[in-house]
Amino acid sequence: MATSFTRHAQPQDELSLVELCQRAGIECPPLSGDVMVRGITADSRRVQKGWVFVALRGLRKNGDTYIPEACRRGAVAVVSESESFDCIPEGTVYIKVDHARRALACLCDGWYGHPSERLVLVGVTGTNGKTSVSAMLTHLLKRAGMACGVIGTVGCVSPRGEALQVTPVEATAHMTTPDPEELYGILYRMATESSEGEKPVVVMEVTSHALALDKTYPLDFEVGIFTNLSPEHLDFHGSMEEYFAVKRRLFMSARKAVINADDSFGRRLLTDAFLSVETYYPCCTEALVAGIDLATRGNCRRAFAGQISYHGVDGVTYRLVTPSASLRISCPVPGSFSVKNSMQAVVAALALGVSPHDIEGGLSDFEGVKGRMERIQLPHHLGFSAFLDYAHTPDALENLLLTAKQLKRRGERVVILFGCGGDRDPTKRAVMAGVASRLADMVIVTSDNSRTEDPQAIISHIMEGMDRECPHAVITDRAEAIRYAVRHAHRGDIILLAGKGHETYEVDQNGQHPFCERDIFLSAVKEFYP
Repeated sequence: MATSFTRHAQPQDELSLVELCQRAGIECPPLSGDVMVRGITADSRRVQKGWVFVALRGLRKNGDTYIPEACRRGAVAVVSESESFDCIPEGTVYIKVDHARRALACLCDGWYGHPSERLVLVGVTGTNGKTSVSAMLTHLLKRAGMACGVIGTVGCVSPRGEALQVTPVEATAHMTTPDPEELYGILYRMATESSEGEKPVVVMEVTSHALALDKTYPLDFEVGIFTNLSPEHLDFHGSMEEYFAVKRRLFMSARKAVINADDSFGRRLLTDAFLSVETYYPCCTEALVAGIDLATRGNCRRAFAGQISYHGVDGVTYRLVTPSASLRISCPVPGSFSVKNSMQAVVAALALGVSPHDIEGGLSDFEGVKGRMERIQLPHHLGFSAFLDYAHTPDALENLLLTAKQLKRRGERVVILFGCGGDRDPTKRAVMAGVASRLADMVIVTSDNSRTEDPQAIISHIMEGMDRECPHAVITDRAEAIRYAVRHAHRGDIILLAGKGHETYEVDQNGQHPFCERDIFLSAVKEFYP
């Protein structure tokens, strides 16, 4: 899509089609020398005079259908995987490519003059933990005096700390890895903020969708980070093997790899002979990685966490041992997952050249990640606590509940409120109910971005996995479910609002509308505990 950011941040107002194709590594048809390009888009509705239209084969629609509209709007060139079209008027250049999505990414990258060459890219991928690892690593780099931007679930922030709201929220749909037309403009903006001779670091969450759809195809990463892999997006990928194969793509363009070796798929990456990674950094919570002989890899620098101590709501401490340093790490975010997340962030910082001296104690003042085990501040006299968390997969929900169980004392309850998104993998719904009813003392099942699906049908799928012996309630309206949790709270309760985290909206059959769980919870507190 074209955006105001694209128009304002581009390095020039127009570029010859020949030069653009050269930059993108695409063969340009003969007699294209006089054609000038003013923009690139894959959305025919956004085409303006002088633009290139890239026809993508979508999951539901074929972009070739919109070529006539793009030409009517003034496209000077059309890029497609098809052989030819009679509808393309004389004077409009037709470019045949093998992979239209790769072509779109390469054209956008070329349009902005390959901005990543002036940046140090870190790609973070995995099912869970991407946002937390990204935030912790960004915190460590900035604390060490390095310029660092971030692109991810909670938004895009430039190395100068400026939030880059470059398109309307509804247009991006809170996409973790932006589409190429936006992504390469963001990278250009971040590259232009650097001082002479300086290369800012950009920490980017790279989703499986982004990798499968070739959004990051032209990019090379200095460091790739693999957090873990558990069932998610199987409606899109089809199987765990295909899901893993897509995640693996990041490490085909990464120079260094920080890998969670406690994860079975992480261990598979470590033994993958076909990756061109120069240096591996396996991270584990034991001194040895079971079943893997890493001694055969001369480019392996193992790190492990030991002497782990959990301090309730005050977080965790542990000793991180690497081949070059032994560091005492303190992280104020509670839970076992914080050990793994912070360990990967620390090892990545070391791989980027941050000194052990700057890292030790570097997370002690980390304020956490918005919507990740984020505490709602309540009056102390209420006697119960509440947290917001983005957990929306079985694995993430299990980690969240295990963390909460570590925090509770005898006689106290863990109360979980959750739902499952519509138009998303339906196989995880019953599994999440099984996890919730096994680990929580009270379960409240509700809605969570039902989108085009019937919320009641989603809840029916969820309830197929519910242990009916576990105390539970089913309340379709999420706001009412939150009010129910507050009204029936016991002293000592740990209430977990799972699934939305940082989101401040709800999406249903009527579209997107504001929905702030924190405000709803606090309003209910005022109502029931004046």
